[in-house]
Amino acid sequence: MSTRRRFLATVAGVASAALLTAGVTTAAAGPAHHSTPKPTVVLIHGAFADGSSWNEVSERLQRDGYQVVVPAVPLRSIATDTTYLTGVLAGIPGPKVLVGHSYGGALITQLAGAPGVKSLVYVAAYIPQAGENLGDLTAKYPGSEIGPDTTNTITYAGGADLVMKPESFRQVFAADLPRKQAALLGASQRPVSASVFGETVAKSAPANLPKYAVVATGDKAIPPAGERFMAKRAKATIVEVNASHLVALSQPEKVTNLIERATR
Repeated sequence: MSTRRRFLATVAGVASAALLTAGVTTAAAGPAHHSTPKPTVVLIHGAFADGSSWNEVSERLQRDGYQVVVPAVPLRSIATDTTYLTGVLAGIPGPKVLVGHSYGGALITQLAGAPGVKSLVYVAAYIPQAGENLGDLTAKYPGSEIGPDTTNTITYAGGADLVMKPESFRQVFAADLPRKQAALLGASQRPVSASVFGETVAKSAPANLPKYAVVATGDKAIPPAGERFMAKRAKATIVEVNASHLVALSQPEKVTNLIERATR
């Protein structure tokens, strides 16, 4: 009987250990919870500008944990710039939110079908449709001060570029920025090929892709009424901000908030 009791106790102990092990194993095999990675935010600058026009927004996005890419746009033509930026996007894995300022809005519209693009954000930007050109969209409503009185033409073999006159840069682009900052931006501006304003846009953005738009109500480059018209036509979520064309520098918090909303 003593041997039998020892045997039964041993069996009971093994069974108990097996149940405990099974319990631990079951718990370990439960569903894993992984946080969804944040999309990369790709910031596309406009004409007469470079990537530094996004500095204030870039800093805030990085602080909030986003990967940010700010490509240098060639500013040669919508077709050429789109081809170049397609190559840039191909090197960025995972989901992407494209953000375009001014002329950059025409570019993200053409890039909207690239793999991984989940939403578009237009910041004081053009939102053209196929068959349109930026010159006609600028002139659709009164208010733009970009023209012969405020620009100089740089001619060279094979083409012509436009550049803002130093004395006109602040009034057209940056009326709500300090004069010293506006002067620096004017001195470092990037010329744009004059042909981009008459170039026919090839594609409209897909209707089912989420779109967001900042309308700068003090804009003197693209008329605010034009920005509003294009944003409503695109069925974008619109935020109006009392700011100049360089709203991303003068009101970066509001622009960043909308971009982060688009990422979600």
